[in-house]
Amino acid sequence: MRHVVVMTTTASAGLVAIFLVDIANLFYISLLGDQVLTAAVGYGATIMFFSISLSIGLSIATTALAAKAIGSGKYSEARDVAASSLAIVVIINVVVAVIIYFSLGPLLSLLGAKGRTFDEALHFTRIVTLSSPLMGIAMSLGGLLRAKGDASRAMFVTLSGGIAAAVFDPIFIFGFDMGITGAAVATFLARIVLVCVGIYGAHKVHDMIGNINFAGVMRNKNAFLTIAFPAILTQLATPVGNAYVTAVISEFGDDAIAGWTIIGRVMLVAFGTLFALSGAVGPIISQNYGARLFFRISQTLRDALIFTLIYTLVVWAILALARNQIILFFGATGDAALLISFFCLFVAASYLFNGALFVANSAFNNLGNPILATIFNWGRSTLGVIPFVYVGKSFGALGVLAGWGLGAVVFGIAAVVVSFRVVAKLPDKMP
Repeated sequence: MRHVVVMTTTASAGLVAIFLVDIANLFYISLLGDQVLTAAVGYGATIMFFSISLSIGLSIATTALAAKAIGSGKYSEARDVAASSLAIVVIINVVVAVIIYFSLGPLLSLLGAKGRTFDEALHFTRIVTLSSPLMGIAMSLGGLLRAKGDASRAMFVTLSGGIAAAVFDPIFIFGFDMGITGAAVATFLARIVLVCVGIYGAHKVHDMIGNINFAGVMRNKNAFLTIAFPAILTQLATPVGNAYVTAVISEFGDDAIAGWTIIGRVMLVAFGTLFALSGAVGPIISQNYGARLFFRISQTLRDALIFTLIYTLVVWAILALARNQIILFFGATGDAALLISFFCLFVAASYLFNGALFVANSAFNNLGNPILATIFNWGRSTLGVIPFVYVGKSFGALGVLAGWGLGAVVFGIAAVVVSFRVVAKLPDKMP
């Protein structure tokens, strides 16, 4: 439990710092007194969620391969794997960024953006999209540091980006009077800082990155893609479900989209630790897998789930008590205020099951069963979202939000049950 808590808290500190800056970013935008801009950022964030999810999937592969090699005592192999993985991460992220950039118009229309909201969202997202490869590189560098066991330095990678954005946001949004453009530029610059700090830690401090060459990439690409491809599919499921919810909520107007946008930011800060938990326990599982300590893998899963339960109950209580302050902080009114209050009082509890799903998926990805993570995540984001939200929308925007939360219950429980069965069979599978 100590290992789980230390790795999770250090990982979440930097991650939540970035999410806090996103909230500050949205707060600064809300001070401009234009709900259209808040809705525009929400549409843009929905699309960028796909790029971030891609980066998370790639970082899972980078971390898993490096951690397994380190756990087996093969440090030279770990350096070679790290170098090749980073090269593949760069190539894939650049290609996807180009595709998204030239598809932004149709994607925003598909989400329901119209008129001036569409124009502002398009402008904002074009700038941020260009920086998405930087985020992908930074996430993989942080993953390498966690694989090495340097949780504090991995924390500093994301924390540095959060600090940089906190400085850049007010300067560009208000100091240079650039509004929503300033928010996008600040995001771009903060991601440059992320990469610089990550390279310093992984390469300069720990010398974890070997020489990048074509032969090394070709030698390691199959092992990387075997983990990365299903991990990416797994991670992409969540933004697909999120996009569907956004499209349905857009039917209720910009106020509802603004509320959904604010909920998204609050949700990331409030439950960012659970997002970090899944990434933090991955290296623990991989190292013990490489060392054939199967009983510690089961213990890690149990402790991670206990952590999830306690954390969710505490945060849910805090959100319920602070709901009116959150509404006032963002100046939300009408449907936006109603959605925020409903989320804090009821829907936030669903993260107990979302968190359980995160933990189970981490086990699947790091124990050679990434296809199971893909199945459960897509099940949650399709069967656990679309029918629930479709039925819920007949009760208005609140019904949409309720449906989104209820879908997590079945898939969270099922994923945990299967993950323990996978661990129980490990001794029989290992040579």
